[in-house]
Amino acid sequence: MKEIILGVTGSIAAYKAADIANQLAKRKIKVHTIMTNSATKFITPLTLQTLTKIKVYTDMFEEIYYEDVRHISLAQKADCCVIAPATANLIGKLASGIADDMLSTVIMAIKNKPVIICPAMNTAMYENPITQSNIEKLLAFGYQFIEPKEALLACGDLGKGALAEVETIVAAVLKTLGEV
Repeated sequence: MKEIILGVTGSIAAYKAADIANQLAKRKIKVHTIMTNSATKFITPLTLQTLTKIKVYTDMFEEIYYEDVRHISLAQKADCCVIAPATANLIGKLASGIADDMLSTVIMAIKNKPVIICPAMNTAMYENPITQSNIEKLLAFGYQFIEPKEALLACGDLGKGALAEVETIVAAVLKTLGEV
């Protein structure tokens, strides 16, 4: 059985992570979800846990006994990682090597496995030269990106920054896993 990590960050598009998780779980893929604290303000961990039937991780220092070091074992057993939605904040952290929460720490521990990043943010944030530089840096390190689409954004702006279609993201994960 294939296993993935689904990273969810604090974007209004976080609600779409439920559909991504559901579609992958229905295909018998184990979906280990890791949410940033900001993501939990948009969608609850319980929603994703109900759809995947697997505990959702939100806290690096949760006091539950594990026989392993959780952020390392998750990184080792996953066949790939998809971050949808990925904020400018997370992209910046990864590009700078910052690992200060469960999601960024797990991603930093992934070795020789695909990481697919699906940005979702305001157009000005996405087009900001710093964000674009961070994306270029991550591409050079082998991270994959699914471009955001142009749409009417939650803030009322029209432009590029909306999360790619769920079907596009799911298809990319299935292709990466060799499930197509």
